Amino acid sequence: MGISAGFMVPHPPLIIPDVGGGEEKKIQKTIDAYQRAAEMIGRLQPETIVLLSPHQILYADYFHISPGQGARGDFGQFRAPQASMEVSYDAEFVRVLCESAKEAGLQAGTLGEREKKLDHGTMVPLYFVNQFWTGYRLVRIGLSGFPLTAHYRLGQCIKETAQSLGRNTVVIASGDLSHKLKEEGPYGYQEEGPAYDARIMDVMGRGAFGELLDFSEDFCEKAAECGHRSFTIMAGAFDQVSVEAEQLSYEGPFGVGYGICAYRPCGNDGTRNFLEQYEEKERKTLLERREQEDPYVRLARHTIEAFVETGTFPEMPQGLPEELYQNRAGAFVSLKEDGRLRGCIGTIQAVRESLAEEIMHNAVSACSEDPRFSPVEDWEVERLTISVDVLGETEKVSSPEELDVTRYGIIVTRGVKRGLLLPNLEGVDTVEEQIAIAKQKAGIKAHESVEMERFEVVRHY
Repeated sequence: MGISAGFMVPHPPLIIPDVGGGEEKKIQKTIDAYQRAAEMIGRLQPETIVLLSPHQILYADYFHISPGQGARGDFGQFRAPQASMEVSYDAEFVRVLCESAKEAGLQAGTLGEREKKLDHGTMVPLYFVNQFWTGYRLVRIGLSGFPLTAHYRLGQCIKETAQSLGRNTVVIASGDLSHKLKEEGPYGYQEEGPAYDARIMDVMGRGAFGELLDFSEDFCEKAAECGHRSFTIMAGAFDQVSVEAEQLSYEGPFGVGYGICAYRPCGNDGTRNFLEQYEEKERKTLLERREQEDPYVRLARHTIEAFVETGTFPEMPQGLPEELYQNRAGAFVSLKEDGRLRGCIGTIQAVRESLAEEIMHNAVSACSEDPRFSPVEDWEVERLTISVDVLGETEKVSSPEELDVTRYGIIVTRGVKRGLLLPNLEGVDTVEEQIAIAKQKAGIKAHESVEMERFEVVRHY
């Protein structure tokens, strides 16, 4: 046995009658599709259900898998404490999965459980499943801040675990689509919202799982989706497997997209090795990009490679352009991995004897001391996209009209609090957004007044 089916499902609490109080009838298509999906699961009678929930415990650098023998939960936070359930966990599956993830180099396991109670991303799907089948044990997994490729790789580990244990296993990827479909919706409207939903339903409706890896972080963030990583883990569980895909429903009457699809395995298919294909394409792109890197970026990359390998600060290389030895300026080194920020550290003004030293020290800090991320590991270095921003002189401005989000970076100051944001960043489209993010970085409240400075940069790739 192994993975016998997979399902993409939403988790609106109001679909539960005790919560919806009649409002659930407005998403009757979703209810009907959920019933069909649950009936399918009932016919399969899985021994194990692996449920992927964005509302389970989430860490930036760790996949949390619920430990113990079981848990319970209710919809009390949605004013329906009487709607409750209890589940038993498949502890053996969890143990083997943790071992598989460790062998794959993934940070995943049962540590750090902050809340044992079941979340609504878990309970909504199981509310329907339990109407048709209760003879399963649950494996409950949260998402992470890792790239999509890591989520796909975790899915491969789920597949491997189900096969090694001979478990009849169903994977349920719980997640709503865009939360920004309508101006009158609870989260407002963004054009990326409907665009995301149309694209994801096309991809999932065809079972074209490889295309999930091509969704940019910026696009997903602007669409305010919550299920993409769940879907990507499920995709990994069907790696190198042909699937029969069926779109059961889609609707979004409340301004949030709800989509349901079902997948049945139809035999092995080596051409559906989507992660390998994606990483090979990325390797070629990165190699081409590395060949085009200018001396500033090559210096940053050399420094990071040497530091990650040896743990010591490298000597300054010879043969750099003369301005790197002679000039002094503030500089930022930015790292991205699979399109996601992996580290960014810099100095507003020169603090070293030369620009070369400035870049080298900030490169080491970006890969090892950015508090938002764990230190870069050796296997990641070749995957990094690196840019170096050399800052010009700062000048004070009196109003946002003197700013330009693509041309100028910004520094905001209030008392001892100071925040900086570089110009021309992906996902920062307006001066208002630029100011708001800079304030947030400085710990300055949105309504508080600030002094502003602007600066230009020369960005090196």
